[in-house]
Amino acid sequence: MNSSSFRVRRATLDDMSELAALWQSMHFSHADLSKRITEFQIAESAEGKVLGAVGLQTLERQGLIHSEAFGDFSLADHLRPLLWDRLHAIATSQGLLRLWTQEQAPFWHHCGMNAATAEALEKLPTRWRGASARWLTLKLRDDLDAIIRADKEFAMFMAAEKARTVRRIEHGRALKLLATLIAVGVVILALGAAVYLIQKNPGLLGR
Repeated sequence: MNSSSFRVRRATLDDMSELAALWQSMHFSHADLSKRITEFQIAESAEGKVLGAVGLQTLERQGLIHSEAFGDFSLADHLRPLLWDRLHAIATSQGLLRLWTQEQAPFWHHCGMNAATAEALEKLPTRWRGASARWLTLKLRDDLDAIIRADKEFAMFMAAEKARTVRRIEHGRALKLLATLIAVGVVILALGAAVYLIQKNPGLLGR
C-alpha cells in the first residue's frame, strides 16, 4: 500500500468523535484524553477518515509517546512510520532531550527506542512514573542544562585562575617596586654618607 494514500496532521476538536471511537475500541479513558486532544497526531485516509492516532505529551523537555490506537491494525505497519516521522520532527523542533513510551509494539524498538536502564529512568519525570517499569526510551540530544552548567563552572574556574594570575603579577610588581625603592634608598644613604664625610673632612678629595 502506498504511504501517499495517507496524511498525518495534528488533531483538532473536529476529530473528537472519530478519536473517541478509537479510544473506546482500545479501552482508553475518553474523559481524560479528550481534554488533551492537542497532544495527538492522527493519520487519515485520502478521504479524510481518521485511521490511527498517537499522543505526545511533553514535560521537563522530555516527550511521552502514548495512547497509540488504530481503527484497523492491518494498517498499523503503514501508519506507524508516518506517525513516527511526525513525532520525531515535533520533538526535534521543540528541543526535547529524550522520548519515552510504554507502547510495546516491535516498531518502537525498530525506530531506535530501547529498554530504559536504571540510569536513564532517573531522568524520567516524576509525574510519569508508576507501577509499570516497561519503559522504552530514546535519547535525542545531550542535556543542554548540564552542558550550560559545565560551561559556567569552567568559566568560573578560568575567572578564578585569571584572578589568581593577576594577583601574582601584582604581587611581583609590588616586590619589584619595593626592591627598587630599597636600592634607591641604599644609593641615597650612600650618597648622603659620602657628602657627610666630605663635608666633615674636606681634605679627603685632595688625597
